[in-house]
Amino acid sequence: MLNKYFSEGIVEAGCDEAGRGCLAGPVVAAAVILPNIFDIPLLNDSKQLTKNQRNQLRTEIEKKALAFAIAEVTHEEIDKINILNASILAMHKALDLLKLKPEHILVDGNRFKPYAFTPHQCIVKGDAKFASIAAASILAKTYRDDLMQKLHAEFPHYDWKNNMGYPTEGHRKAIEKFGRCKWHRMTFKVRTQQA
Repeated sequence: MLNKYFSEGIVEAGCDEAGRGCLAGPVVAAAVILPNIFDIPLLNDSKQLTKNQRNQLRTEIEKKALAFAIAEVTHEEIDKINILNASILAMHKALDLLKLKPEHILVDGNRFKPYAFTPHQCIVKGDAKFASIAAASILAKTYRDDLMQKLHAEFPHYDWKNNMGYPTEGHRKAIEKFGRCKWHRMTFKVRTQQA
């Protein structure tokens, strides 16, 4: 059972990202503010859900959230500032876009940089513990998956429609065969089983 809030009685935003471990594409973050009373029965960590469940929940979250926002940081920027800084920047950008300003921020993971003097709490595996972080994980994941599906049409030999840019063996072999394309992160190492 997910916790509905960390601090009762204040406006709390959950933040999470998707695409941190990928070899291609942007890192995407979402920020979500849920009402204190809501009913989203399937809500869970996006990794524990099927694609259909995530897409169904995306619609419910967008309808029932008090506020939500999604932001991305490009693969070029990831190469410049590293993936940790890019992930935090994407979360900050998502928070900037919220129509309702949070009084407290819940962040999935153990690293974050202060945002606009707003108190925050880092929570390891927070997407499996707090509803607002789980909701953010679903929005970030579904948005990024949609984006990678579109990029797949341009470079189908990397099979992004199935691997979403993650370093599967098939993706690594495709890079070995075709080289990297304009959407790849150049600072990320690519290892095949033979390497």
